[in-house]
Amino acid sequence: MTDTGGAGVRAAIGEMGRILGPHADADWTVPAGTLEWSCWTTAAHVAHDLLAYAGQLAGRPADGYLPFDLRVSPTATPAQVLTVVAACGGLLATAVDAADPNLRAWHFGPCDPAGFAAMGVAETLLHTHDITRGLRVDWQPPAAPAAAVLTRLFPDAPPGPPAEVLLWMTGRAKFDGRPRRTSWTWQAALT
Repeated sequence: MTDTGGAGVRAAIGEMGRILGPHADADWTVPAGTLEWSCWTTAAHVAHDLLAYAGQLAGRPADGYLPFDLRVSPTATPAQVLTVVAACGGLLATAVDAADPNLRAWHFGPCDPAGFAAMGVAETLLHTHDITRGLRVDWQPPAAPAAAVLTRLFPDAPPGPPAEVLLWMTGRAKFDGRPRRTSWTWQAALT
């Protein structure tokens, strides 16, 4: 995956399922890496964000998020939550592919379809990383999608291996002698 369009979203969702699917019988009540959320809650959060981004593209609001929310049944198994993530990712990918590249919708300012796709890829890869830490699975985001996310959302990222830089930019790791970041934000809105 080298882009942050619909294909990039689909590839990130596929990677999440490939890595986490075999561990669906593990204990997903444990914290997801350094997050306070459980692995289950973190996966449900990914689904929520993917659906919210799809909704923004479809609804095209100019000044805030649409007033709807995703509720994943608390009785859903980890495998079922991953299916919800895949469904929401499919909706985002379809919305990105169908959108005019000049369309703008609100994400703390006017954001284009590529920005929503990049955020979807970022949420998926970063939270897959968090969940793998919680489940004690050795995994890092693939280099190509990490580089695409850095290019679109973190224009001030330092040079270096894309996965390591992405994890540092989002406060998940130290990088190149730099301490772990305690606050960060990405730039999805166009200026």
